[in-house]
Amino acid sequence: MHCWYWIADFCEDQGIAFILGHALYMKAIHGGKTKNDRVDSYKIAALIRGGNFPLAYAYPRSMRATRDLLRRRTGLVRHGADLKAHVVNTTIQYNLPPNKVNLKNVSAREQLGRTFDDPLVQRNIDLVMAVLECYHRELSQVEWLLEKQAKKHQPTYYHLLKTIPGVGRILALTILYEVGDIRRFESVQKFASYSRLIKCKAESAGKTYGTQGNKIGNAHLKWAFSEAAVLYLRGNPGAQKLLQRFHKRMSKAKALSALAHKLGRAVYFMLKNEKVFDEQRFLTS
Repeated sequence: MHCWYWIADFCEDQGIAFILGHALYMKAIHGGKTKNDRVDSYKIAALIRGGNFPLAYAYPRSMRATRDLLRRRTGLVRHGADLKAHVVNTTIQYNLPPNKVNLKNVSAREQLGRTFDDPLVQRNIDLVMAVLECYHRELSQVEWLLEKQAKKHQPTYYHLLKTIPGVGRILALTILYEVGDIRRFESVQKFASYSRLIKCKAESAGKTYGTQGNKIGNAHLKWAFSEAAVLYLRGNPGAQKLLQRFHKRMSKAKALSALAHKLGRAVYFMLKNEKVFDEQRFLTS
């Protein structure tokens, strides 16, 4: 196993990352009684020469820390949403009228400080409000830093993505840092596959056995394009008509997926050709 760790470190330095899962594949095809670094290296070279050893993309080292920070920010935002749901559930649990307040506002969070008669229940809510206040303060600074880094790393990508109606700062940052360099995708089909925007299907002898491999690809891009599709529909009659056309031949959920797929394809060509979003062409093509 030390050999595999060395190969991974070496390839990372050279800008190439091997899939270590092929260690089991190497074992299966070896067929000999001798195993050492020299034999393994020869087998790896033979597989690469034959095109049977897929290479993974080595994400740019200069952008890795920013991408990890963006992913951490997403996790904290989702935890904040869970905390807000906890406040709503607690209000229902004690048979109180629903609090129609926006917990993003300081005044709304202060209002919840005088909601419950039981001091322990109120302390529970105060704790949640304190965490939300910390998240609001820290995440606003993180988002400013992320936008600053995006303008430094890929300013063209960032401004192009924001020309899509409904795609704001966070979605543009997510797509930008999860894609890295659009030139690593040889075709739009490979980009759509990496973004989990295509349907998976398992077939054998002319029979379909359901789907498999649904989790192969980038979950963050899948989320970003799904959110972009929903936001693109808001206040957009042209997009809503396009969705209705999809809905005539598929379910509503599949129609939304088709719209997300179409947006993903548009993003691929936008970044590759460095062109702004052409809504008229998008709706008529």
